[in-house]
Amino acid sequence: MIKVRCPICEREMEGERSDWPQFPFCGPRCKTIDLGRWLGGKTYGVPSTRGDQEPGDESDERELP
Repeated sequence: MIKVRCPICEREMEGERSDWPQFPFCGPRCKTIDLGRWLGGKTYGVPSTRGDQEPGDESDERELP
């Protein structure tokens, strides 16, 4: 049995995981909100390992044979 909260609306979800087909979200609305946050790129993001390199900066480009 699970007892967690939806990461979007904080609704408490109890029961089996199969009771919540949109898990870890409580429903399709919260799942869509989360997707919009990822696609918008302003709320969520993945850190870059390239540092502060600006787009178009040629310092890291390599010539191909």
